[in-house]
Amino acid sequence: MDYLLPWLRLQFTPGLGRVGLMRLIAHFKTPENALAAAAKGWPKLPGLRKELASMVPAANAPRIQKACQGLVKMDGWLRTIWDPDYPQILRHIPDPPVLLYGCGTLPDELAIAIVGTRNPTDFGRRFTEQLAEELAVAGVIVISGLARGIDAAAHRGALRGGGKTLAVLGCGIDRIYPRDNTRLYHQIIEQGTIISEYPPGSEPLPGHFPGRNRIISGLSKGTLVMEACRKSGSLITAEFALEQGKEVMAVPGGVNNKTSYGPNLLIKQGAHAVTESIEILEIIGAGKGVRRTVPQTEPAALHLPEPAGSVLSKLDLTPRHSDELADESGLTVMELSAILLHLELQGYAEKLPGGRYIRGRLAH
Repeated sequence: MDYLLPWLRLQFTPGLGRVGLMRLIAHFKTPENALAAAAKGWPKLPGLRKELASMVPAANAPRIQKACQGLVKMDGWLRTIWDPDYPQILRHIPDPPVLLYGCGTLPDELAIAIVGTRNPTDFGRRFTEQLAEELAVAGVIVISGLARGIDAAAHRGALRGGGKTLAVLGCGIDRIYPRDNTRLYHQIIEQGTIISEYPPGSEPLPGHFPGRNRIISGLSKGTLVMEACRKSGSLITAEFALEQGKEVMAVPGGVNNKTSYGPNLLIKQGAHAVTESIEILEIIGAGKGVRRTVPQTEPAALHLPEPAGSVLSKLDLTPRHSDELADESGLTVMELSAILLHLELQGYAEKLPGGRYIRGRLAH
């Protein structure tokens, strides 16, 4: 608590932004010294108005006390850019966060950011989970923003692979946003890390998310864009990655799919086109000696009797309607339904809304 209070008082000072705080500490060396000097007024430093010294909130201000209590309650921590255990990879981006609040261990292993639309296709969601799982098995940390859609799929895949995942929030780390990711939020805290540059209690304001995106790319060796529409925030993350000198990758998609606009645009602009986890590992410098982490098992290797093996061979990550499968396999609707149910119970097929099916996780 004693360590938190001086930093929170400075961060909550109206008008004292990230640049002003850095210049203040560069002059006074510690937050305690800066607060002690506030009574006499701060000197006129570049980007710092002298009158800000009179606006520093008291230590017992409700907002500061609430932020302190929120961080302590969840066993959280604060890292400043002057701390030796502040992430080194983040320290070197053009505009690093001065303060980082977090819960969980700050990992220092190789990391990849996976971002994309909040409204992905079934294929995009499933393929994201698959790639994230394979990367996690290979020992790569998966970073994303805990948003709906691709972000959530990336976190889930990494957790399923038994690896580490890190979520960067656009609000305080004690706020769960969106609420429908509550279970995932708690899973990440148990197995990974939650961080934010915004103090506990901060609301998920729209203006917070572009800044959040630079941290996602800044912590990573490269950024992978899965599916993204024309005005997707994922393209902003890719721009940050380029500015930071990081690798940018994208999964190509059909030109008639609006969520393929972003990845296809990035590829035309020079991003790496990837379709396998091994390609991602090679691009970020982890591919040497790394085998495919989740081998693609051919249907025959599953020793399925016919016609089940033939039906499974027609399934991949692109949803197929049962009527289409029945026509291709020459089976009646009842025969196909029985086979699909059996494959679903074995984990070889997954049923989606609208009578569509994709290959199940155990068949990969």
